[in-house]
Amino acid sequence: MSMRTSRRSVLRAGVGALAVAVTGGCATGGGKKTPAPTVKTGAQAQVGGSITVWSWDVAAKALKRLAPAFEQQHPGVKVNVVDIGYDNAYDKITVGLKSGAGLPDVLQVEGPKMQSYIGTFPSGFYDLSTLAGPLKSQFNAAAWATGTDTAGKVYALPWDIGPCGVFYRIDIFQQAGVDPASIQTWDDYVAAGVQIKAKTGKKLLVMDPTGDSTFPMMLQQEGQGYFVDGKIAVDTPAALKAMGVLKELSDKGLVDFEKGWDALVAATKDGKVATTPTAVWWSGTLTDEMPELKGKFGAIPLPAFTAGGVRTSNNGGSLLNISAQSKNSATAWAFIQFCLANADNQVSMLKNEGIFPAFEPALSDPYITGPQDYYGGQTTFKTFADLAEDIAPVEYTGDYSKAGDLVTDATNSVLQGGKDPKSALDSAAQQIASATGRQIAQ
Repeated sequence: MSMRTSRRSVLRAGVGALAVAVTGGCATGGGKKTPAPTVKTGAQAQVGGSITVWSWDVAAKALKRLAPAFEQQHPGVKVNVVDIGYDNAYDKITVGLKSGAGLPDVLQVEGPKMQSYIGTFPSGFYDLSTLAGPLKSQFNAAAWATGTDTAGKVYALPWDIGPCGVFYRIDIFQQAGVDPASIQTWDDYVAAGVQIKAKTGKKLLVMDPTGDSTFPMMLQQEGQGYFVDGKIAVDTPAALKAMGVLKELSDKGLVDFEKGWDALVAATKDGKVATTPTAVWWSGTLTDEMPELKGKFGAIPLPAFTAGGVRTSNNGGSLLNISAQSKNSATAWAFIQFCLANADNQVSMLKNEGIFPAFEPALSDPYITGPQDYYGGQTTFKTFADLAEDIAPVEYTGDYSKAGDLVTDATNSVLQGGKDPKSALDSAAQQIASATGRQIAQ
């Protein structure tokens, strides 16, 4: 999820710290492996009656705001949006999938978690392949991949994405004499950090040792996740390269370690760090929590690993699916389409709730391509919209959360414990193999 208050959720999800283990199951999922139901079409696809939607935070707020317009288009229809809160969301969803009872018609799920659910409860959701298939070309490819299985069946429609770049403090860069445009590679980024620290005393970035998403962000930038073809891939050359950059940043004293979301925000607000390499949803944090710093931030693409290389990644993103327990799938699908496959509604959610669209027709809207006041007239959203085209789809698997926790431990052992990156990542790979039974990619 990449949206305002649930930006906290993004942070947790990004490092695999989602607490609920999606294991086992029966009823609608794991044990039976019955085919997923399909939404009625043609004359049977009557939109009517009522549906219930589970969502949280600003995502729920957005759906509640849009529901009356949908109800107006379909007289007699009632949409009941329930904010179940992020902290309990996956407990409730997992219990419902395991028991085969208690789930609403529509569920919000984050991308990595959707992949876990698809793998464990493939019959727990409606198969949307026939209805959603024609829309595929209109959605961000990486986001689309999070709602499909390995055979290409579609179980959810993408909502938002989190293209990544670097937010930077204009005044600190000017004081240090660093031109942000000169940062083309991660080596340039480290060099800029050294100069900034020498000239201003400021560190370059802040990281949360209890749940940082910088490493997986850099890994996806190189075109992979924790898994490749179902095998563990956290000790690959790409992973070593990413961990090496982080170690160099830490060794040079350029990282401010702060525990927890509030401390991360405070470090930026207090001017402790000059940059934040992260997703576009950070913009909502800046505008909401640091309005007094209007005009002091800019944004550039992520540094590349090599000159001319890919300069973005993804952090966050969620989808909407139809629970197999829904008795009103036609109306549920109509509501999902109304919210997610509609440029005007997608742009309205960026304006009002800070949700960055995965629906690509929305990205050409003047609100996204035009200047933003907070950034002194820079076209910051257009920067991220352009970057979104280069996001590499990566593989998550049902063991993403387990892997994420162990990779976080490995990252801390390198950055704060001084462990050799290769030893730390090799150890993480072995631990993931023991925990999941998966092979390690060669």
